[in-house]
Amino acid sequence: MVAIDVPIWAARLRVLRRARLWSRTELGKRLADAADETSRDRLPSLDTLTRMIELWEAGEQRPDERYAELLCRAFGVDETELFVGDATEVGTTLWHYLTGIPLMPGMFTAEEEERTGRAIEAPQRADDETIGYFRTILDAYTRTDLRPADLINVLRPVFAGIEVFHRDAGSPVRRAFLLLAAENAELISRMHHEAGDPYGALTWSDEAIRDAREAADTLLEAYTLAQRGGLSDTPGDPAQLVALAVAARERGHLPPRVDALARHHEAQGHALAGDHDMCHRRLEESAQSLAEPGDDPPYRFDCSAEAHNTLCAGCLVDLGRARGALDILEHQPPQAPSTYAAAYALARMAHAYADAHERERSVETARQALILARRTGASRALRELARVRIPRQATRARRVLV
Repeated sequence: MVAIDVPIWAARLRVLRRARLWSRTELGKRLADAADETSRDRLPSLDTLTRMIELWEAGEQRPDERYAELLCRAFGVDETELFVGDATEVGTTLWHYLTGIPLMPGMFTAEEEERTGRAIEAPQRADDETIGYFRTILDAYTRTDLRPADLINVLRPVFAGIEVFHRDAGSPVRRAFLLLAAENAELISRMHHEAGDPYGALTWSDEAIRDAREAADTLLEAYTLAQRGGLSDTPGDPAQLVALAVAARERGHLPPRVDALARHHEAQGHALAGDHDMCHRRLEESAQSLAEPGDDPPYRFDCSAEAHNTLCAGCLVDLGRARGALDILEHQPPQAPSTYAAAYALARMAHAYADAHERERSVETARQALILARRTGASRALRELARVRIPRQATRARRVLV
């Protein structure tokens, strides 16, 4: 067994925290929340708690009885499980600690964890069950209620693990890992986009397209090309958006939802270029594709009617037709109040109100969008708010917002 330079309980603390996507600061807040009112007042500052957690995870200090109890409450485990464990669990903790791949409590059996750990140690042992293990992790973290930056941090080690398998695993499963790598890279790309990192978004998109092509999967290649077309929602190179979307559709007959996705982003490119007729034509075609029956592709993306409406409204904003955009957005306001997607939709609505010279509504909607964007880590929404031109009479209110 590979040795590590920290006690196993310290490794377990770090593994459990990272699996929950908590920063050390977040864990410090949860320790304070887990304390009763009397003991909470005696806790040190959050900065001190964060530093203590760092020392615990490094194995330089061991939590005393009071903090051990708070940790158990925060993680929802008992003290034996957190600080002692058993012989079979030690190996699981070790490989999660060394790889950074998140431990999903209760999702896998001890046998499944042990089997995956052996495959990571010797990739030639990988099989269909190993593929299923990683796909389950990706499915568990494909959630819009999580912060994009947190998802990036958890998905990158998963991608690194998959990369080893599609390079070193036996031929029967190597291609399956390559396909999984492409899907993972595309998801990381979108999270970089939502987190306000266009360079990272394009870099990971390139990786996704390369893996899809290497796997010779035409549908997956079309999907990654279509998604890349959606990585630019500000004026830049609209012709490139159109070209990517067209290239996606030229890969062959696509399922209705992937076809709609490609036409969505082509419409976006035409809107940014100011081409009213082509934009409306592609939006109508995408709506028709969404209405067609057909099996959903096995990829993680939102091409629902709600997403379609938000994109239609955004295209109208880019075309200077704010009132038409508001007709769509007001009819179907964001339904998910705590996601980065909802923050972006609110920012688009604030933009439309400003362009329609509805000052008070623009300021109030921008305020809501700003609060939600900060809460959810939606830097894309913040970029959209920066484009909002609130009339001069409302500049004082805008200064309050920022």
